[in-house]
Order: sequence, then C-alpha cells, then structure tokens
Amino acid sequence: MKKFYLSLLASALLSIVILGWLIDAFSQQTHTAQDEFALQGKLLMGFSQQIASQPFMQRADYTALLAQQFSLGLSYRATQSLALPPSLLEEINAEGGLILEDQEGFYLLYSNDLLAPFHLKLRLEKPHEQDQQNDMLLTLLFYAGLCVFMGFIIAPLAKRLGVVNDAAKKFASGDLHARIRVSHFTYIKDVELTFNRMASQIEKLLDENKLMASSLSHDIRTPIACLRFGLDAALDSHSEEKIKHYLNRMEADLDQMESMLKSYLAFATLEQKANQLTYSHTELNSYLSTLIQQLEPKLVQQQLDLQLICHDNSHIYADLHWLARAITNLLSNACDFAKQKIILTASMKEQTLIITVEDDGPGIEEQNWHKVFSPFFQEQSHRNRADQSYGLGLAIVAKVADWHHGSVSVNRSKQLAGACFTIKIHNPEQL
Repeated sequence: MKKFYLSLLASALLSIVILGWLIDAFSQQTHTAQDEFALQGKLLMGFSQQIASQPFMQRADYTALLAQQFSLGLSYRATQSLALPPSLLEEINAEGGLILEDQEGFYLLYSNDLLAPFHLKLRLEKPHEQDQQNDMLLTLLFYAGLCVFMGFIIAPLAKRLGVVNDAAKKFASGDLHARIRVSHFTYIKDVELTFNRMASQIEKLLDENKLMASSLSHDIRTPIACLRFGLDAALDSHSEEKIKHYLNRMEADLDQMESMLKSYLAFATLEQKANQLTYSHTELNSYLSTLIQQLEPKLVQQQLDLQLICHDNSHIYADLHWLARAITNLLSNACDFAKQKIILTASMKEQTLIITVEDDGPGIEEQNWHKVFSPFFQEQSHRNRADQSYGLGLAIVAKVADWHHGSVSVNRSKQLAGACFTIKIHNPEQL
C-alpha cells in the first residue's frame, strides 16, 4: 500500500505542477498586454512629442486639454512620485512604455529625455467580460486536466480492486482454489499477495480439519468397539476374575482413546504456534550433537549406530525448539525402522540449511513419497510398528519446514538403501 500512496501523491503533485505550468503559459499568451495595447502605446508616444514641444510650465495644462479633446484618462505627473523599482523605471523610457495593472485595470506609463523628470500616464480600457470568460475557461481546463491525470492513476487501481473483489466472491462461494494472478503493474501488490496467503492458509486449515475429522472418526471406531465388546462381556460374565480382566482391557482402550484425542487436539492447535516462533542463533555442530545425546538411550536400547556428518561450523538462525522437534521426529522414525545404522548429515549452502536423515530400514514406497507428510497417513506395512503412532510426526516436520520458509522431501538412500529424509530451511541471518 505504501507504493500506492506514494504513487497517488506524486501523480497528484506532478499533475498540478504540469497543469499549472501549461495554463500559466496559455494565460500569458492570451494576456499579452504589450500586443493588446500596442496602438495605445504608439498614441501615447505621439502625445509625448506634442507635449514636449510645449513650454515646460504649460505642459500639464496641454495634457489636460488633450485628455478632454480625445476623452482619454491622460495625465502628466512627476516620475519621482512613482513607487517602482529601478528595473521598472527604466522600462518607462522604452518604446511602447510600461504597462501596469491595479484594482481599476491597466494603465500605461511613458517618458523620454524630453519629458524627464515627468512622465505620461494613460488609463487603458479593457472589456471585463473577456477576462471573466478566459478565467472561467482556464479554471475548467485546470480541473478537467486534473481529472484526466488522476483518472490514469485511479483506473488501474479500480481494475485491480475489481480483480480482488471477484477472487473474494469466488472464494466465499466455495471455490477454495480461487487466487489472484499478481501483476507487476499494480499499486496493491501487497494486498493481492496477502489475499493469496490468506486463501492458501484457509484452504490448508479446512483440508486438515476435514482430514482430521475423517481420520479421527475412523481410528476411534476400534477402541470404541473394543470397549463395547468388553462391557458386554463383563455384563454377561459371572466370574469376578473375568470381569476384572475385561475391565483392565477397557481401561487400556480408554488410555488409547485419550492418547489419540490428545494427539489429534495437539495437531489441531499446531498452526497457532506459527505466530509464536522465537528465532535465535546457535552453532550447528554442537546443536545437532545435543539432539543426538537426547536420543542416546533409544539408540542404545535398539543397538543402533548413529553417525553425524557436519563439517560446517556455521551458525544457524531459526526457532531452535521447533527445529529440534522436526529433527528429533526424523531421527525417532529412523530408529523405529533402521536395522543397524543411521546417518545424520548437515550442511550450509548459501543461506539454506540442509539436513538429511538416512537409515538402512525398509524405506518408503515411491508411490507414497508425496503422501507421507500428510497428517494421519501411515503405510500399511508400518502401522502399529510403534506404540501410539498416529501418522503425525512427519506432518509436524512438514509444518516446521513451512514455518521456516523451507521444505521437506523423502527418497531412497543411496548409501544405506533405506529412507532418506531431507529438510531445507531458509537461514536469512548469519553471525
């Protein structure tokens, strides 16, 4: 919007300056007093010769006589009485004299060496109607020109606002794919980009809510069915031992439902964390080493070898809590499926942090590479591999990468033949 405000202000000022200059030039051409009163100037010069030929003491009376005979506003006055700057006083002696204007209209002053130190003053008559018509015409031209100039600015704005309005109507009517094709020649580029981001965010949230609702309704059926079966069996049983057994099973099913609901609700509120990121600097190698130490008990328990490859001692700038959550999720998944070895590689390329996690497990089927980061997705062969796994770990990784204006992908490891996850995040500031 700042670009629009500056453009509008600059255009308004430029149009006023240009129009003012053009109208002033036109006004000067239409009001050239020297050309308009050239005849009166020659007449006054003729009078000056006749008056100069009279005796000095009779010149005033002779001037009054000429004024009476020709019905002119002619007078004979001392030049010293004129309150004019020296530059204008010199023009009195020029051919045609000096034309000035006061509240009554125009008047002509003329003198020469024969009349000095006196001069002649001739009141000039000019039709007032013509002046008023010219002034009105110039005023209309000014406002018309200003409207034309402003129209060049407002017309593209109105067009782009119409585009935004059409996209908003489509989006409101249910077309969640409606977006604005941003033009380079627009004053409201920020508004258009903000609308597109808002639409994408709303579409993403709605898709995730639909997916979460369908997944929750599907996954919760199993523990509910187990609860109903256990309840019916306990009601039909007369053995206290069997009733206690069914109640223990029902308690386990309730724990599973509670864990499932907590996971789903935590993911549902995850998007709110995007506005609460706290960026800070840290050294890359020591940061990753700390994360590996936290996973040491799980690595020892499953007898896995985790190798860290990080030859870059650069500092990274990110939300260290959520970045650690994403890397830990990748390493935890690798621990669940690896047979013997895991490789964690980190490097900086220009301003991008690249982290890869590889394992020697079964890997991900290629047809599922684009699905694996969707919430609640699990390969059939991987279901129930880990306790309380609902397919949210990799979805969280994808969100963290998106928060950092990055990306995450998966393919097959060339070194270990298992899965290879790559996360890239933008690192705008470096120490």
